[in-house]
This record gives sequence, structure tokens and C-alpha cells, in this order.
Amino acid sequence: MRWLHKLSMQLRMLFHRSEEGARLDDELQFHLEHQIEENIAAGMNAEEARHAALRSFGNPTALRDQARDAWTWNWLEQLWREIRYGARTLARTPGFSVIAILVMGLGIGANVALLTVVRSVLLKPLPFKDIDRLVRLFEADSQGRFQDNIVAGGTFASWKAQAHSFDDMAIMKHVEYNLSGTGGQLPELANAYVASWNVLPLLGVKPALGRSFSESDDRRDADAVVMLSWGLWKRRYGGDPGVLGKSILLDGKAYTVIGVFPAWFTYPDVKTQLWTALYHERSPELMQLHTAHNFDVIARLKPGVSIQQATVDLSGIQAQIRRQFPDGPVMDAANIRPLLEAEVRHVKTGLYVVFAATGCLLLIACLNIANLLVARSATRRKEAAIRCALGGSRARLIREQVIESMLLSAGGGALGLFFASMILAWLLSTRDDIPRADAIHMDGVVFLFTVGVILLCGLFAGLIPALSSSHKQLLKTLHEASRSVSGGRGSTRLRQFLLALEVGLTVMLLIGAGLLLKSYRQLRAVDLGCATNNVLTMDINLPQVGYESAEKRVAFFEQLQQRVRQLPGVRGVGISTVLPGQSHRRDDTFKIAEHPPLPRGEVLDAATRFVDPSYFQAMQIPLLQGRFMQPGERYARAHYVLISESLVRQYFPGEDAIGKHIAPDLGEGNKSYEIVGVVGDVLEDLGSPAEATIYYPLYMGTERSAMLAVRTASDPMVVALPIQKIIAQMDRDLPVANILTMDQILGQSTLSQNFDAKLLLAFAVLSLLLSAVGLFGVLSYIVAQRTTEIGVRIALGARREEVLKLMLLDGLRPALIGLVIGVAASIWASRLIQSLLYGTRPLDPIVFVAVSLVLLMIAALSCVMPAWKASRIDPMQALRAE
Repeated sequence: MRWLHKLSMQLRMLFHRSEEGARLDDELQFHLEHQIEENIAAGMNAEEARHAALRSFGNPTALRDQARDAWTWNWLEQLWREIRYGARTLARTPGFSVIAILVMGLGIGANVALLTVVRSVLLKPLPFKDIDRLVRLFEADSQGRFQDNIVAGGTFASWKAQAHSFDDMAIMKHVEYNLSGTGGQLPELANAYVASWNVLPLLGVKPALGRSFSESDDRRDADAVVMLSWGLWKRRYGGDPGVLGKSILLDGKAYTVIGVFPAWFTYPDVKTQLWTALYHERSPELMQLHTAHNFDVIARLKPGVSIQQATVDLSGIQAQIRRQFPDGPVMDAANIRPLLEAEVRHVKTGLYVVFAATGCLLLIACLNIANLLVARSATRRKEAAIRCALGGSRARLIREQVIESMLLSAGGGALGLFFASMILAWLLSTRDDIPRADAIHMDGVVFLFTVGVILLCGLFAGLIPALSSSHKQLLKTLHEASRSVSGGRGSTRLRQFLLALEVGLTVMLLIGAGLLLKSYRQLRAVDLGCATNNVLTMDINLPQVGYESAEKRVAFFEQLQQRVRQLPGVRGVGISTVLPGQSHRRDDTFKIAEHPPLPRGEVLDAATRFVDPSYFQAMQIPLLQGRFMQPGERYARAHYVLISESLVRQYFPGEDAIGKHIAPDLGEGNKSYEIVGVVGDVLEDLGSPAEATIYYPLYMGTERSAMLAVRTASDPMVVALPIQKIIAQMDRDLPVANILTMDQILGQSTLSQNFDAKLLLAFAVLSLLLSAVGLFGVLSYIVAQRTTEIGVRIALGARREEVLKLMLLDGLRPALIGLVIGVAASIWASRLIQSLLYGTRPLDPIVFVAVSLVLLMIAALSCVMPAWKASRIDPMQALRAE
């Protein structure tokens, strides 16, 4: 157990050094005096006894040091001394230290923040049971054109009955309900999901309060029941457990609250507020259709079954369904994605690109710190040479430099964690549309990553300058007759090499940011095909109760439009189920009565929109041919439709479409609609071409959710509150939601592109700033090194313009090399972000040339000041200084 005793002694020396030291001195003194007493007892006088005792004992100081060496961790004390030495050294140059810590903090902070997002959104498993077996199912095209089509109710039923690869399947759909107010509460439009009863057992989720749906709840003739999200329960019902068993009104219909989800359950998104039972809400006829694609399907694979095997299984069933319905919009294959991948695939590329950009920024920061340390070590070269000449260890010199860079990196890491928390707070407030945004937070893995980054940055930035000079080179410094603080050509070349790398990475970031910014500007410059300025929109969802008939819905919307038109400044009022810029919502197949029957297996397809006759005038969508629908025609459920210009090009090439008839697949038998007009194209998605579109009268069918569009003469938000008051006066239980201008809608639709481009630009500008500082520092250092040489040149007749040109070329050389490296790397890297670009080529010459010019201009500006200073050197002063 000697090791235990030694460990105990070492710990006592570590934490109670002074007490243990005093005890050691007392013990040594005790043994010395005891020996003296024995010597006196042996017949020596006091003086002889003392000398004899000292001779037998040895040097007390040496004995004390030997004992302490045995009782303590020498390496730890040595390390602690070197850390204190490094801290004192850095404290002597506070400006350098602060800049280095700030630069490192920015790089580490950006990386930690983006890693937190990437890990939380893309890498961390969803919090469900056996998540590796949970998958999302899609209808697909065997030709590879369409891979992620949502599923029809009848198709789901066939898959569930015939597939052998799954333990279970569940079906769900996003809907909206009018949640009526009680006890003075205002009504609100609630985001909800209708889902089959087995969704929660399939996910392995149990309610925090009450119970889940049962199979008996999920029938058409069952009582209406609802489950609340934790957020809605807390916010609207004060977290009262007594809400269980009570009734709430959804679309005017009473639902009994049976359960509350746990706080962590935010699937499919954090905005979902309540769930109802699907087969109670939807008719059995609809759930047997194979042509109405409305639903999301999730499933659990059987143990040992791969996604590839399950895809083959499901595609075989889908091919049979296709053969049964050759004339309908039915796909002939299936596609399966892991549940996590299906949820985040649309943000995956953008997040990885931004994360890669933060990695470049961190590398640039490290190169900059290394560059500063190289310059710093050059100024201390003579000190290092003298220490080597006196027998100093080169390993110790290297260790001291690495410790200094480690201290800078640790300071940067601490500052980086602060920056990361700020970046995350900003990001979450800016991008609440990111999937799983509620799961974004730092955890132990991120903290370990931060520690690892600190160590790597410290080693990288510290080892480069430490290893840049050999032992012989250090000793040679003592024999150099030039300026005593010179770092030599090797040090200069190393700094120029690091700077060229830094510039190359900066060029990559600038070109990436330039491409994304140009893409974003191209996207926002797209003509939507309708009015976008001074247009206010809001969602209105008429409940079934009270608005059962088309006549009641017509009466409500007609009265609403009349009253809104009377508001000051209103120029037009229209209603539609989908507004431009809100992405694709619905499409249906149809036939053209005047055309010959289609070959077996082929269908015509177009986007379906239901609009009020005044919609086109309100949104200023031009009439190209024929006429608009008339207000009176909506009452008669008239057989008139308008079509878009794209539909004419696609399905009526070279013929007049006016007067032709369309027979849609809307569940109305053989009913057909006469085409009375052709209107201009509008874009449903800014990044996609115009779709062939058919505009049906809004009140002909069962559509109850609509959007009011109001065009005004000036700021449209001025009329927002008056319109809400009008709606409240007409129906106090009718909520209004998503009150947005068209500009805001377009901003939301391009939020991801805008975010990626601006974030990348911020990193690129920061990198450019670091590179400029690096260029300035390198050239200033070169000027300081060559002051004597420049003085001699001027004294011998060199013109100051020639000196200015010489120094500018010295400074611009690494910038030009870095520019070439960066452009070459960007040619490769730009293809990786090709999928994020719209209307912009990956090798866009304008972006490449503009970035090159900007970089050269910044590099020239960074070099002008030190070069000018060099050209103004007084030769006599330079020679006297030498």
C-alpha cells in the first residue's frame, strides 16, 4: 500500500503545501538534532557533533528538495509554473491577447452554435421508441420523377392489409379548427392533426394526463374526442387537470377532452395544438379512395427488415393498385425514408453548408492567430536563442509557446460559449420554422466538442510558430549582424504561406455567399404575376355548424366583402383557397370533353383553386382572353371556370380554349365546366415555374377555409384591425389567423434562402476582415524587418515610388496566391451548393470576378499604409538605428 501512502502525501503537498513543507522542515531538523545528540553522547563536543551530523546527513537543502520531489507531482508543478509564465507573458501584450481571444471566440462560438443546431436537428434521434425502425411512407413513380407523394386513404388501407414488412402503420393529416372561446376567451384558429388511433402507440408515446385514442374512438359513429398539446393546455386552460372530460367547441362541434400530451411531444411540429381521431372526422368513402392524396403515413418496420426489403414489398402492392386504377392519379411504386430524414430533408443541405462555412471561419481564425504568434515569436527570437545557448531545452520552448496558444484558445473558448448562446437565441427567434427547433440546446456532446475545438485550435496555432525554427536556426540568430529582432526569411515565408491559405478560404466563403445572395435576389425579383404591394391577407375558416350550405357561405363572404370595400383606402377585396407564394396546396386530375379519350394509364393534372369572382381584380391578375366569372354566377353553382396561361400552353396548344369544357375529378360524377376565360400565370412557389391551374367558383363545393386578400392604397396593416372588428361583429366565434401582407408571405417563403445567404455573407465579411488584418500585419512586419535595407536603397538613389511598388508587391503576393487557390477551390465547392441556387449558375462569372476584385481592393488597401510608410523612411535615421 505504499502507493496509497505516496498518493496521500502528494495530495497533501498539492493542497496544503505550506503546512506540509513546515512539517518536512521540522522532521529534518528533528533527525539532525537527534544525530547531534548521539554524536555528543559518543564523546564529541557540540561543534564536532554538528559537523559530523551534517556530513552524515548531507546537504539539508538538497535533502529537502529530494523529499519534495518524492512527495509531489513535479510535472504538475512545472506545468503550473509554465502556465503562470505564459499568462504573465500574454498580460504584457494585452492588445495582442485581447484581439487573439476575440478572433478565436468568434470562430469557436459560430462553430459551437451551428454544431448545436446540426446535432439537435439532423443527428439527434427523435425521442420515440425503436426510432431506427420508424419510417415514413410515400407513393412514388417508378421512373424516378416523383418520390415523395403523400398517400391516398384507400392506398393506405391496401398497404396496411397486404404489406408483410411492418409491425404497424398509422395515417394522419394536418387540419385547422376554429377553437371557440369560453369564459371571455377569444376564439382562435388551432393547428391540429387528425390521426388514426394507433399513431401514439406506434410512436411509443403515452399521454401526460388522461388517455390516448382507443380503437373505439376512431369510428365515424363514435363520440367526438380530442387530445390537447401541453402548450395549449397550459396557455388556454391554465394547466387545469379538470379539463379532462370537459367539452370544447371545434368548428362549432362539441369534443370531449380525453388527454394531454407530454411537454416534450411536439411531433410533427411545435405548432400543433390538438389531435382528433381521423376515421371519426373523415367519411369512409373518402378513406377508400385511391386518387385523393391527402395523408401522411408512418410505420414501424418489423425487426430485421431493411428499408430496401420493405420498399420492394410496398412497391409490389402499389403496382397492383396502379393496375386496378389505370386511369386515375395513382403512382406505381412506393418510397420509404427513415422518419428523421423525412422530417428534416428540406433543411439538411442548407444547414450543412452553413456549418461548413463556420468551419472555414474557425480555420481562418486559427491561421490568423498562428500568423500573429509567428510574428510574436520572431520578435522573441533572440531571447529564445540565448536560452538555447545557455542549455535551455528546445522542448520547453515549444511547450511554452503551445501553452500560450492554449491559454488564448481557452479564453476564446469561454468567449465562444457566450457568443454561441447569443447566436442560438437569435437563430431560434429568427428561424422558428426549422424542424425540431424546440430540441435545439447545448448538451454534453456539444460541451465535449467545444473542449476538443479549444485543444485543437491551441495546438494548431501554437505548434506552427513553435516548430518553424530549428535549434540551429535559433543559435544562428546570435551570429546575425542584421536587426536583432529579425525572424529571418523562413519566418516571413511561413507567414506568407499562412496568409495565402487564409485568403484562399476567404475567397471560398465570399464566392459561396455571393452565389447564395445572387440566388436570393433572383428569387425575390421574380414576378409573382399579381399585386404584391399593399396587399393584406388573413385566414378565415368557416365552421360546418352554422355554414352548412353554400348559400350561407356565400352570404357571409359577400357581406364581408361589401363591408370591407367601404373601409377608407381599400382598392379591392378577393377570396381564394390559396394565395400566390404560398406553395402548392392541391391538384386534381381532369378530362377535356372536346378532346379524344386519353390512352389508358394517362391523366391530365392541374392545380386546383377555388376563388370568388372578385379575386382576380383584387389581386390584379390579368385577363388574357374571354371574361371573368360574374358575381351572380356563384349562386347558381355555375358551370364556369377560368384557366391559367400555362394550362392553355400545356393542354390546348394551337387551339382556342374558350368554350371548351373541363370534367374534373372532384367527386361530382360527369359534371363539366365551361372555360370562360384565360388569366395570367401566378407563381405558387417563388422557386418553381408556374403551374397549370384551374380556378373554380369558391362556393360550389365544400371548401370552408379561405383567405381574404385586401388591396389598399397605402399601408395595408392600417385596415387589419377594422377588418377583424367587422368579422367579430358578423360572427363573434369566428377567429382570424395569419394576418400577413403579401410581402411578409413572400418573406416567409424565402426565409431559408435569405437566412443561409446572410449568414454565409456575415462569415465571409468577417473572414475578409481577418484576412485584411493579416495582410496589414504581414506587410508591416516585412517593413520593420527591412527598414535598414530600405534606408540603404534610398540612400543609394532608389526612388520612393520604386520602394512603394516593391513593398506593395511583397504584400500582394500572398493575396494573389490565395486568390488563385480560393478560386480553384470554389470551382469545386460551388457545385456542392448547386441545389440551393435559383437562377444562378455555380460558376457564375459575375460573382467570381466581383469577389476577385473586392479581395484585391481590400488587399491593396491593407498594404498601402505599411508600403507608404516604407517609402517615407529617412535613410539616415534607419542607418543610425541599426
